[in-house]
Amino acid sequence: MPSEIPPVLAEVVRSGFVEGHHRGSLIVLAADGSVESSMGDPGAPFFPRSSNKPVQAAAMLRAGLELSGPRLALAAASHSGEPFHQDLVRKVLAENGMGEDLLQCPPELPVDQDEASHAIAAAGSAEAARSRVAMNCSGKHAAMLATCAAAGWPVETYLEPSHPLQQLIAETLESLSGDRVSHIGTDGCGAPLMAITPAGLARAFRALALAPADSPEGRVAGAMRAHPEYVAGTRRIDTWLMREVPGAIAKVGAESVQAAALPDGRALAFKIHDGGNRAVGPVLARTLALLGVDSPVLDRIADSPLMGGGRRVGEVRAAF
Repeated sequence: MPSEIPPVLAEVVRSGFVEGHHRGSLIVLAADGSVESSMGDPGAPFFPRSSNKPVQAAAMLRAGLELSGPRLALAAASHSGEPFHQDLVRKVLAENGMGEDLLQCPPELPVDQDEASHAIAAAGSAEAARSRVAMNCSGKHAAMLATCAAAGWPVETYLEPSHPLQQLIAETLESLSGDRVSHIGTDGCGAPLMAITPAGLARAFRALALAPADSPEGRVAGAMRAHPEYVAGTRRIDTWLMREVPGAIAKVGAESVQAAALPDGRALAFKIHDGGNRAVGPVLARTLALLGVDSPVLDRIADSPLMGGGRRVGEVRAAF
């Protein structure tokens, strides 16, 4: 990211006093694809983290994967680890003649704190409660394995950057974003992580939102819109947005990345540079409002309270 001090996207307000800031880069695209507004340096390469997942899912369909409905939404997901998520991951594996042992994502607790608490209570300890299926990327990994089976590619090396699947993902990401992949790292789940720019991420989401319904990209967008609870979870911002704003698609990424697009091609992407997840909702809600979205769900998305003495004493709020 750039060496210049990035602009403030959100401020931390406690008891009426601004005690901190979250800085970042943001870009907003108009319906025709032109840049409507930007802050920071949205042309600087960064890791989109899990915001890349819908593009990865489109690449899997291009490779011949046959998934639809909730299964396809789960392939593009950072799921919460709720029982219906984990059950469907197991079904996708079983339907393709595979077991959980083939998943190469690490064993984790569910990202949803309530689900994690339930899992720990049931298993007796946090370590015993961890599983590969509970890991938030397990839907993507199960779909990657199914893609390899469909295409006749080796499953043991599906996470290698040189694997045909990962090569196709890179090609798909470049074609949808208009960027060149500038760096390949390793994501938290172990999969190759491909760097583009926030502007490129916004362009990719715009392409997904506008794609014909029967194209790989359109099929992914359609599954996300129809089954948002499988993309995230019942207590997650992406789910709320896609449920309440007709035609919207949205995907958060680790380290405070967010991308979203509306059905007419308006799109956004941003990165909070310090990785402060508490700023994502306020910044997303404010950006959607600037795009003309008028929905009560924006208030819910924007709500990021600060607590003191067991009661609300402040908030994280957008600063633009």
